[in-house]
Amino acid sequence: MTEEKNNLEDLRCIGCGAKIQTSDPKQPGYTPQSAIDKGLENDELYCQRCFRLRHYNEIAPVSLSDDDFLRLLSQIRNDDALIVYVVDIFDFNGSIIPGLHRFVGSNPVLLVGNKEDLLPRSLRRSKLRDWLRQQANLSGLRPINTVLVSAKKNHQIDNLLEVIDKERQGRDVYVVGVTNVGKSTLINQIIKQRTGIKELITTSRFPGTTLDKIEIPLDDGHQLIDTPGIIHQHQMAHVLSAKDLKYVSPQKEIKPRTYQLEPEQTLFMGGVARFDYVSGPRAGMVAYFDNNLPLHRTKLKNADEFYKKHNGELLNPPTKDELATFPPLERQEFHLTEKSDVVFEGLGWITVPAGTTVAAWVPKGISSLVRRSMI
Repeated sequence: MTEEKNNLEDLRCIGCGAKIQTSDPKQPGYTPQSAIDKGLENDELYCQRCFRLRHYNEIAPVSLSDDDFLRLLSQIRNDDALIVYVVDIFDFNGSIIPGLHRFVGSNPVLLVGNKEDLLPRSLRRSKLRDWLRQQANLSGLRPINTVLVSAKKNHQIDNLLEVIDKERQGRDVYVVGVTNVGKSTLINQIIKQRTGIKELITTSRFPGTTLDKIEIPLDDGHQLIDTPGIIHQHQMAHVLSAKDLKYVSPQKEIKPRTYQLEPEQTLFMGGVARFDYVSGPRAGMVAYFDNNLPLHRTKLKNADEFYKKHNGELLNPPTKDELATFPPLERQEFHLTEKSDVVFEGLGWITVPAGTTVAAWVPKGISSLVRRSMI
């Protein structure tokens, strides 16, 4: 037993990468000794948190700070490596890692747009790649290539692996991204393609599943390294209950919903967000949200009263039981001079024509913004 405990420092959870430890259930990597013994026997060692997440969809909080994540990422600058930067196409703005160009140094960046299966098939993929590249440029990155994939559906993974092999030129590969972009699902697909092992790494809709870097050997002695996701505190996932996360993690192709709106009309996205058409001509507005998120239209002058009366019931999520802890909605107004997307970060967006004034309401602490229209 003593020898086993002495060797703990060499053991890591294959689900999240955290160092295995038996002393503190509240810290990353906690695993009872009996589970360690069993895991080593089966060659499948998971920490208690990952075990519960995989088998019971339970999430346990851990005390890992933003500084811990940044410390793990900061070493990338000093390595000679290819950086594979994974973003969620459906939540591109929420996928941005602030100051990533400082972490990567002079290393090349390959931009991977995941969840492309969620966008309408009518959208030309060449146009989408151009849009992603331009948006990356605005955040200070100059990717050497842009690849679209669906990790969940194993779509274009072969193509991505070919591009990685071509671009890495005998170097290590770091995979980076914020939480909930599908990074661990993508890594699992890569492992499955290379080794045949399925679902090795823990995946979920919960933010912050991978806790430490996970190293996967490549054929030439180099490694593909899965880094922990940077947690964006302004993501919508942080204010929704576990059962409502489905609304910010769509599983099927989004069906755009078009509304002919008059000025001084309002659209509610359940009770979690609100869109006011303040002024402009009668116009078609196209909403891109999870297909199951209920949208309700009403008059702007009645909107406050409508929200008070129906929030938690007709307007849900949140449910009535969750209202006490749900943040109040805050308003931001935008004057649009070109066709734009009004983005409710982590939830979706509404495409709005030029020459209009609109307002976005989102929970306190969550971001709303305007960008050049994707579609």
